[in-house]
Amino acid sequence: MRSVHAALVSFFLVASVTSWCAGCAGCAGCAGRGPRTDPDTLVYIFNEPDVDELDPRFAFNSNEVKVSRLVTSGLMAVDQPTLEPRLDLAERLDMIDALTWEVAVRPDARFSDGTEVTAADVIYTFRSVMDPAMKSPFRRQFEERLAGIEEIGPKSVRFRLKKPLATFRTDLDFGIVARHAAEAQGGRWKDGRCVGAGPFRVASMERGHVVLERNEHYHGGLSRSRRLVFRTMRDPNVRLLVLVGGSADITQNTVRLDVVSEVAKSPRLKVLAGPSAVLTYLMFQNEDPILRDPRVRKAIALAIDRRKIVDRKFGGHAVLATGIMPHGHWAYSGDVPTYPYDPARAGRLLDEAGYRDPDGAGPRPRFSLTYKTSADPFRVGVARVIAQELEIVGIAVEVRSFEFATVLADIKKGNFQLASMQTAEIVEPDMHFVYFHSSRIPSKENPDLLNRWRYRNPEVDRLIEEGRHEPGRDKRRLIYAKLQRLVAEELPIFPLWHEDNVAVMRRDVAGYSILPNARLAGLARTGKEQQKQEE
Repeated sequence: MRSVHAALVSFFLVASVTSWCAGCAGCAGCAGRGPRTDPDTLVYIFNEPDVDELDPRFAFNSNEVKVSRLVTSGLMAVDQPTLEPRLDLAERLDMIDALTWEVAVRPDARFSDGTEVTAADVIYTFRSVMDPAMKSPFRRQFEERLAGIEEIGPKSVRFRLKKPLATFRTDLDFGIVARHAAEAQGGRWKDGRCVGAGPFRVASMERGHVVLERNEHYHGGLSRSRRLVFRTMRDPNVRLLVLVGGSADITQNTVRLDVVSEVAKSPRLKVLAGPSAVLTYLMFQNEDPILRDPRVRKAIALAIDRRKIVDRKFGGHAVLATGIMPHGHWAYSGDVPTYPYDPARAGRLLDEAGYRDPDGAGPRPRFSLTYKTSADPFRVGVARVIAQELEIVGIAVEVRSFEFATVLADIKKGNFQLASMQTAEIVEPDMHFVYFHSSRIPSKENPDLLNRWRYRNPEVDRLIEEGRHEPGRDKRRLIYAKLQRLVAEELPIFPLWHEDNVAVMRRDVAGYSILPNARLAGLARTGKEQQKQEE
């Protein structure tokens, strides 16, 4: 009954928004005579978390990273539909041998203050990331890979690797900061700003409100809009209303997917959708006495009707997942064990694992689990559907919702049984290292590591190492096919679906393009068409 009620509430909300905008010609927010945004300004709406840090060496949450990439540019960029890295600040990238790469910085690269991007800026950026005193969350990533970095000319840099690294081109997709500006701030901007060479510069920052202005020195050409404003709004209803009313222009992946089709009917809004390289997954605590048994994890997977959830809760805007790699990626392999909805088979696996149903069709469960999720109403609703389906096979599930920060803190500590989250963008198959290598299990010393399900398998470790150091793509594809099969067989997490990237915007917004990794590079090419006189 709760889910039906929520669906009705959502329907009437969107219907009211649509009718408000269509039938309220004199309304201050709707008819173009109210608080509309400036023609040369785009207002983008985020859900939480807030953007408090834009220096790429420290920006860590998803929203911070996305905005940071508009302020800074890397030597390489992964901002194409193919997810292939391209040259950005680098004019040339040459592999000298298996352990040596040389980069030439493009001659027209300028920071937003007009100064040249030099080899010294590149070296400073990476060395400061690896400096223990700076406490960058990316320190370990580059310490493990780089043996050294040195200047071989004013615009040329040599990178020396500790081991051959197939991921190096993608690794250089990391924002370069202006050395002189950073050192003037003692090495780190105190207010979260930074000086970079991206299409925009930071004009102002405060919690929940960031203003960027066009970088007049950007090597990629001037952005279409002069100003970008990012605002954080936690209430999904408010996000829709400000778009309809005209005090905001665009948002991405913050509107519930089950109401997107209704939102698209608004005469003031339009919807763009595209495939995603982000995975939504159900995580299992692999050290839990119940969940350490792969048969139990498989039974849980078989008991969840993912297709029904995607159709009913996401309006069909998601693709069922077989692993962390998105469909269409060069390293994706669908030749893996899969878990279609089969509650009867789930029951047999639970029996084999020693968890027989104590009273058949009666109310007593085989065992009980807790399921932690964020307090977002939509995510809570999905968790409750999953809990109801697990109840059918005799697993009692208590859904506990908390603010995101609380859920994340518990997960880092291993204080959970079931939880649902999303990955970062999966651009490189080496992300298997981040999520499944046994060296990436969080600890007190390194609580931010991402193997949060405490999964250990020596053969998985070996394949991951082999894949990251093999330079040939064809050989890597075979290695990752084996790896994907093995992970799918043991199922340390259950890959649920890749939710579509969906952008909702005002109808006068033009030029925006959606990327599979959900980055916001398209905002540099986005502006407003001349508004027509509304009837």
